[in-house]
Amino acid sequence: MQPRNPEYAQQVAEIFRQAAFVMDVGYELVSIAPGRVATRLMVKPRHLQQDSVIHMGVQATMADHTAGAAAGSLIAEDQLVLTTGFTMNLLRAAVGEELRCRAQVLRAGRTLSVVESEVFAVAGGEETLVSKATVTLAVLPRKR
Repeated sequence: MQPRNPEYAQQVAEIFRQAAFVMDVGYELVSIAPGRVATRLMVKPRHLQQDSVIHMGVQATMADHTAGAAAGSLIAEDQLVLTTGFTMNLLRAAVGEELRCRAQVLRAGRTLSVVESEVFAVAGGEETLVSKATVTLAVLPRKR
């Protein structure tokens, strides 16, 4: 996949940092490549539900935002992406000291992009796939 913006990595990193909620939760960018982004979260007690499992909302936000970053790596400088559809499957209870997410663009269209995100819980250094999302994003003109 070819990015339409030669400065795609800087643009994705800046947009990621500008998302106040995402920064409040604590997600971090790990890597950016055309059509692929990886993120991580060091899990804290505030990320857990009452049963000490990482909250589905934490996983969903991570999957969505990482997918948006992956789709954003392929758009032009004067465009943006917004989620229009989101499906997530929880595969097992998410338990661990870290979450990792890897998103890959499946289709980058002129008006819609489809991205797959996989979320892994890391316990004792071992990754376990805990959820998977398919995210559809609209490609829109950026208003200056």
